[in-house]
Amino acid sequence: MPELTDPRGVLFFPVTPFDHRDRVDTDLLAEHLRTRLDHAPAGIFPACGTGEFHALTVGEYRDVLDTTVAVSDGRVPVVGGTGGPLGHARQVAVEAEHAGADALLILPPYLVGAPQAGLVAYVEAIAAVTELPLIVYHRANAALTPATVEVLLRNPRIIGFKDGVGDIALAQQFVLAAERSGREDVLFFNGLLTAELSQAAYRAIGVPHYSSAVFAMAPTVANAFYAAYADGDEGRQRKLLREFYAPLVQLRDEVPGFAVSLVKAGVQLEGLPVGSVRAPLVDPDPEQLERLRQLIDRGQELAS
Repeated sequence: MPELTDPRGVLFFPVTPFDHRDRVDTDLLAEHLRTRLDHAPAGIFPACGTGEFHALTVGEYRDVLDTTVAVSDGRVPVVGGTGGPLGHARQVAVEAEHAGADALLILPPYLVGAPQAGLVAYVEAIAAVTELPLIVYHRANAALTPATVEVLLRNPRIIGFKDGVGDIALAQQFVLAAERSGREDVLFFNGLLTAELSQAAYRAIGVPHYSSAVFAMAPTVANAFYAAYADGDEGRQRKLLREFYAPLVQLRDEVPGFAVSLVKAGVQLEGLPVGSVRAPLVDPDPEQLERLRQLIDRGQELAS
């Protein structure tokens, strides 16, 4: 079983394909995964945010994880999503372990606001049903404090934190909390939307890893940015940020949920009919789709 230890490379968050009858299409998912594995991601995160975890039944989740583990065939770590209603979160955590996943990413609980002790209890309740390593997503109604991070780090199976809040000073405190705990194995990830735009700031505080939704629809662009990032080529990074990522963010911000919808549309633009997003997300309209196509074309020019 591969381990997600200090991943070097882009982290791949695949979309979940749906056919014309709104069923998960595992054949298309397998093709999506195979074509992206050719671009050497450092890990695969199926059925997470980009994979529309919020819209999957337990059975569909099982199909997605089974397919991902089979196609990856031990080449890279597979980290399944879990979260939402606690009962559902525990069910899919068990399914991920049965499928052969290597770790879990714990998304926020469903809607409810909770005190910090409740968030700890939520993570521990999921941990109680699986032996998989856990990454905790700091985001929305699961916003953590440094003291809570220190409590969670007492559990050796919690191996990382993904930041979706964007408070750099707070994220710095998380890194310092891990240092105080002596947990040198802890991974920190920038999990903001279109994370490439903020990664320079995160690297400066000791968060070297980031999610790349772009990799799912334009892997050559995502890899070009990562190579420039790894090499410290700030000029190339800034050119990609100016001419691809920043305009993509402008388009993304036009409609709530486009962080997922645009990625799925981008995968379709390359010829893989992965279907529409499920409600409550919406697809881009024809004019937005054309702008996305032009952006991807420009990104690929810059990456060549």
